[in-house]
Amino acid sequence: MPSLRQGFAARSRHGDRAYYNRLRRKTRPHRQWFGQNRTGFGFRKAAGTPRIRGRFPGNSSSVREMAYLKLVQGVEPGRVYELAPGETVVGRSGDCTIPLDAAAVSRHHAKVRSDGPRFLIEDLGSRNGTYVNGERVEGVRALAPGDRIVICDQEFEFGPPAMLGSGAMPLSGLLSGALPKDESTLSQMVVDDDAAKTRAGYMKTLDLGAGAGSWSMSAKPEVKLAALLEISNGLGRAISVDEVLPKILDSLFKIFVQADRGFIIMRPKEDGPLVPVQSKSRRADMDEKMRISRTIVEEAVSAKRAILSADAASDERFGMAQSIADFQIRSMMCAPMIDSDGVALGVIQIDTLNQRTRFTEDDLEVLAAVASQAATALDNAKMHDQMVSQRALQRDLELAAQMQRALLPKAAPQVAGYQFFDYYEAARQIGGDYYDYVSLPGGKFAVVLGDVAGKGVAAALIMARLSSDVRYSLAIEPDPAQAIMRINRAFVSQGLEDRFVTMIVLTVDPAKHEVTIVNAGHMNPMLRHAAGQVKEIAEEIAGLPLGVYEDYEYESYQCQLQPGESFTVYTDGFSEAMNEARELYSIERIAKQVGLDAATVEAIGGNVLADIRKFVAGYTQSDDMCLACFGRL
Repeated sequence: MPSLRQGFAARSRHGDRAYYNRLRRKTRPHRQWFGQNRTGFGFRKAAGTPRIRGRFPGNSSSVREMAYLKLVQGVEPGRVYELAPGETVVGRSGDCTIPLDAAAVSRHHAKVRSDGPRFLIEDLGSRNGTYVNGERVEGVRALAPGDRIVICDQEFEFGPPAMLGSGAMPLSGLLSGALPKDESTLSQMVVDDDAAKTRAGYMKTLDLGAGAGSWSMSAKPEVKLAALLEISNGLGRAISVDEVLPKILDSLFKIFVQADRGFIIMRPKEDGPLVPVQSKSRRADMDEKMRISRTIVEEAVSAKRAILSADAASDERFGMAQSIADFQIRSMMCAPMIDSDGVALGVIQIDTLNQRTRFTEDDLEVLAAVASQAATALDNAKMHDQMVSQRALQRDLELAAQMQRALLPKAAPQVAGYQFFDYYEAARQIGGDYYDYVSLPGGKFAVVLGDVAGKGVAAALIMARLSSDVRYSLAIEPDPAQAIMRINRAFVSQGLEDRFVTMIVLTVDPAKHEVTIVNAGHMNPMLRHAAGQVKEIAEEIAGLPLGVYEDYEYESYQCQLQPGESFTVYTDGFSEAMNEARELYSIERIAKQVGLDAATVEAIGGNVLADIRKFVAGYTQSDDMCLACFGRL
């Protein structure tokens, strides 16, 4: 028997309407997916989704309401993306409609756009191309249901909802704020009924909460085993929330053959209402009026109780519920999904219209066991989704660290008669410490060192912006003090009220060996004389950190740099480094190491690094560390 996918592929190759008639006769189990009318063929609506009618791409007039891309293989297998009207851009960039975190994918790789009843795909000049059914896309190509789209190592399946699983609604982004439908629309499916009535109509309840003690199953062992094996097989290979939810209902419909409708009701937002996030029905004519009793759902969640009503249509508990009145539901079961911490993640509800095949107490016990296993699967799926997100964040941080390193000097300047040494280590993957060598007009150069308040991503972003402002201001402003004032005004104008930056700038004229120092709230530079004496200088001109006061006037300090003399500047990650006893390394200890016998500035920096490593002895550091030394031979 040909599969539907093979059928659609053959349809796109041959364009033969008669092929559908042959396929339709040969695929009786799937006949609910097809419907013929005067305008052509169309898919019947899956539970909870808008009806999709009309001719397939390549045919003439009709209306197609929506389609989907399902990621079959790639970064998040099983994830379903709804193709909204207009354009859907796929690529590595975060501004794409479908972002793919894969290095081989171009930033803006391909796009899918709607054109009346058709959906068209176009490659956007990507490096590695876009392929449909193994053929590279050249120009614009129409998509047919079942088409396989390959973008590098990411493979999608294109088609309407019925081809992409039994689930009523696309679940991309579920439980992370993005609902498959508007939340108010979903909430309307959960209708209020009279909560003041007694529970006399309940045939059976099971307390499943941790405080209610354990409950045992009296169902036949073979029934229990078959049910648990079925749900295990259904959920065993599901690794994301988007996959788990539809598989739960698929498995339940195999276990309970009398079930006509099934729902999974959860809170997609922690403080939001209970809404159906997945549904399934055996007949398409049930889809239009799906309603769920709020009272029964809320009680199952709050009391952690599984509930059975043998004849919901006459049960006084549901006398006012529109869901019961609409369908004359004869029997229903509802069971909470309780995780390992005793928290009710949501509710599974199934019901039947057939009075002769009501659910029994044994059925309720089986559903309760299935709900428990489904909760475990959801727990695991959420952990998997969190791990995927964490890995994506880790890759972003690694890339950010590489970019930050690229902003730091690749090498020290080549200045006759001068030596340089520098060291940088972030406390986390990326940090807020900063140093730079800036070439200035007239053969001069500047050594800049800064420390952004805070650590991590926010500090790194400020540092990146600051580095460009420093280079620009020092290049156009010959007076270093005026340049720092310009940088300060630009920083204050950004409105970062809780952020400030300490910075020290030393500009050097190597022709005159003259050093000009401007200090914006930083530790004083250390001047080491040729004989080894070390002195902190320019303390009297130290000003406020950048970002504290917009119109602050900074002062400068000038001195001559004699042969054999050098400067050492550092951030507080050095002076405040701690050992296991929580003792600080201190400025005095830095000065002592700077003053040790050393023939080069590299030896001076090496002395400091060796001693501080010995001091901390592997104790984890909480702050970024930056050190720069320069001086005359």
